[in-house]
Amino acid sequence: MNNDRLKKQIDFIIEIDKLKQVFRQSILIGDSRNENDSEHSWHLAVMAMLLSEYSKDSIDVLKVIKMLLIHDIVEIDANDTFCYDEKANEDKAERELKAAERIFNILPQDQAEEIWSLWREFEEMKTPEARFAASMDRLEPILLNYNTNGHTWKKPNVTSEKVYKRAAIMEDSVPKIYELVKGIIEDSIKKGFLRTN
Repeated sequence: MNNDRLKKQIDFIIEIDKLKQVFRQSILIGDSRNENDSEHSWHLAVMAMLLSEYSKDSIDVLKVIKMLLIHDIVEIDANDTFCYDEKANEDKAERELKAAERIFNILPQDQAEEIWSLWREFEEMKTPEARFAASMDRLEPILLNYNTNGHTWKKPNVTSEKVYKRAAIMEDSVPKIYELVKGIIEDSIKKGFLRTN
């Protein structure tokens, strides 16, 4: 057994425990506590497993789950960037790339390369798997917001137009789910959870 390889793997496992302390904007359903990144990633992985049948394209579900479990690891260093904060998003890609270089390279080279490849694929959103994974990443906060009376949507500068724009990838990737999402957004507007301008 290669002890150096195992040490690198254990070091990475210990490092990613920090993801449990990176908090997102959304709060948990039935609780006022903010969701953390590890909870978010776990939730997305389960969603992908359950909702994969709605993908317009044939997808490798295990690959999607891997993407979803690792896609936010960079936020250990880069922190969570609120998707509707235009100023904070200006340097997001640069911050996340720097974080990826440090964190992924803790692993043995072959595993680091796999994580890099999955992370880049997710970020580029060009493959059916990446588009499906991105759809799950956009669906989950919509479900959380709808079930917490629009908690995050009540922040400044969040409008239904911006929520629709962020959800747009679902229209092609998971059209049946997108129809559900449109209903949720419209109902949220009617209930006053989400403003139109």
